[in-house]
Amino acid sequence: MNSTVSSCGERRIPRWLKAGIPDAYALARVRSVTSRYGLNTICFEAACPNKRACFEERALTFLAAGSVCTRTCRFCNVTKSRPETLSATEPWRIASAVRAMSLEYVIITSVTRDDLADGGAGHLAACVRSVKEVSPAAAVEVLAPDFKGDREAVRVVVASGLDVFGHNMETVERLYPSVRDRAIYSRSLGVLRAARSAAAGIVVKSGLILGMGETIDEVRQTLKHIAEAGCDVVTIGQYMRPSRAHLPVASYVEPAVFDDLASYAGSLGLVPVCGPQVRSSFRAGAAFLEAKRRRKQCE
Repeated sequence: MNSTVSSCGERRIPRWLKAGIPDAYALARVRSVTSRYGLNTICFEAACPNKRACFEERALTFLAAGSVCTRTCRFCNVTKSRPETLSATEPWRIASAVRAMSLEYVIITSVTRDDLADGGAGHLAACVRSVKEVSPAAAVEVLAPDFKGDREAVRVVVASGLDVFGHNMETVERLYPSVRDRAIYSRSLGVLRAARSAAAGIVVKSGLILGMGETIDEVRQTLKHIAEAGCDVVTIGQYMRPSRAHLPVASYVEPAVFDDLASYAGSLGLVPVCGPQVRSSFRAGAAFLEAKRRRKQCE
């Protein structure tokens, strides 16, 4: 990445990236509820390193619209194959799990469904509405795909009553062709702009993964674009290779670099959640509250 970032090759993972083993009770509780309602979570499907911290805080991210993605992004651990038929009961099942776990902050993401006319927007909106019906006090964040740039699909999701609309840029513009299957940098920025224009009162969020070959200058430029698109929150974490079949890690970014990027993101008006083990849903509730606090100060 630059002189502050060490080249990794096949060397040992740095100590700052060692994740704790999830608490057995918290893990069993989440497994029990998600199994009871037949639900998928990105926590398990994407092999997230933060299960310990999140599960102990009763936080998890539901994976809607099935567990099979229509795209083959080289960094992602979610299964790629022929997608499943949408389940009409999934919104109710997610809402039931939210109620069973008494969740106060709910995160729902989705595999990319290029096979569907609306990209799954209507299904995501139904999930949000179901959660709000059974847990009206809960804040709901949706981490959405790009819907192939369909702004009406974005508006459908935003109009569902959610509190946070998220769409991850993932990486810098130069790396899109080699990292993100069928994604377009300008289109993803357009999704964020569409969400901001659809509802001024919601929080808009994006995220980046470092260590895939980007430079610091490119990251700074991307953060500037994210801020200009109307985002309130940005997450920045380290890419970890799920398997040898995935994109190799180009660099392990040192913690001090994340601190510097957090300061830069903050100077752009963004609420930063940055660190080697950060993923897009990490500490999401706290970031949401801080973004809302800042918005009220500006009113």
